[in-house]
Amino acid sequence: MLNIVSISSFTTRSGYHCDLEVSYQLAGQVLGAAPVVLVNHALTGNSTITGDKGWWSDLIGKEKAIDTGCYTILSIDIPGNGHASTQRITAYKEFTNYDIARIHGEVLQHLNITSLFAVVGGSLGGQIAWELASQQPKLIKHLIPIATDWKATDWVIAQCHIQDSLLTHSSQPVADARMHAMTFYRTPASFKEKFNRSKRDEQLYNTQSWLNHHGIKLSERFSLSAYRLMNQLLLSADITQGSKDFKALLRDFTGTVHQVAIDTDGLFLADEIYETHLQLQEMGISSTYDELKSIHGHDAFLIEYEQLSSFVKPIFSTQLCHK
Repeated sequence: MLNIVSISSFTTRSGYHCDLEVSYQLAGQVLGAAPVVLVNHALTGNSTITGDKGWWSDLIGKEKAIDTGCYTILSIDIPGNGHASTQRITAYKEFTNYDIARIHGEVLQHLNITSLFAVVGGSLGGQIAWELASQQPKLIKHLIPIATDWKATDWVIAQCHIQDSLLTHSSQPVADARMHAMTFYRTPASFKEKFNRSKRDEQLYNTQSWLNHHGIKLSERFSLSAYRLMNQLLLSADITQGSKDFKALLRDFTGTVHQVAIDTDGLFLADEIYETHLQLQEMGISSTYDELKSIHGHDAFLIEYEQLSSFVKPIFSTQLCHK
């Protein structure tokens, strides 16, 4: 069930003032009866993460890797994503993941949640997880960023810059930006396996048809303002804000970091994520690194559930569960 928290006079790091409506959902065990797991959604996702319509229901659910029979699952919509509220954020460049993590913190405070067994997020959701860990270093027992890093690299910034240009100048902005995004979410090998130059008809390759489908499908459920905001969050990610030292910022973190990279990810490179893992180890922070093997690139965290579950399940099996 969707719930709403109203936040009055929120001020972003840039100094922008606004009133916000933040929606969230709870699944699994009753709040207060079990450890809490916060799951952050990705760029076009939302707080419906489990159940029949859940976008991560292969990972989260009854007797899944993250077992709803053992945990309370909290998911929070990024304000402006349009899932449960008509609120639109047009001043999208005034927001960063720093602000979204603070908003998540407001929801946690509203729910009287003072500790989290885990925070899990893929891509943009993982970036926000990093932000929350840097802001509240004693809050999280297990930080699980998947297919992401604590910063946007030059390559991520470049792709997001093209996305923003399409969203600003195209006559069908959401559809065109989505088609472009699908090419860097996957890989050439993934396209070859899926399509192999096959045609839908004499005039149209199946690759073209698939891209058209994804563009139209997203434009039917996702507003232009929502896409602009999410893209800006991905582009501007940097928990150090370009001025602080990563090691100094994370030195007080008391939990364990479990990073999952994808060997063919062309957006968040496995080498970059592994470098973060080594930095954490040098700092004396408990850190693990797993690498998902797939031809599907960045989107593999939404495809290769058997591998992903094998990495994640041991973390959640450490908790005694009274079903």
